[in-house]
Amino acid sequence: MIIVNHNYSLRTEPEGGFKSVDSFYPYYLGEHCNQTNRRLHITAIIKKRPILLLVALVQGYGFAWVGHFIFEKNKPATFRYPIYSLICDFKLWREVITGNRKF
Repeated sequence: MIIVNHNYSLRTEPEGGFKSVDSFYPYYLGEHCNQTNRRLHITAIIKKRPILLLVALVQGYGFAWVGHFIFEKNKPATFRYPIYSLICDFKLWREVITGNRKF
């Protein structure tokens, strides 16, 4: 597995936006350079339950947004790229739990 943006360096958004998840993912990782924010995202994903999907989404995004507003001091990419962000949340989670990405 190739690990992109392994050091979580900030990336700029291209003019015209992103055209694929693969092009968005390095940017997404740069928006998560703060370790506390990454941990809040992983906690948010772990806490999601199918039975309480609506509550889980609010709770999950609550953890993630706290990480962005307080620790990263940036605006979550979810507001501009909701589908890509959700996919990348799970991609980050998979890389962390498999030990391929530093937590």
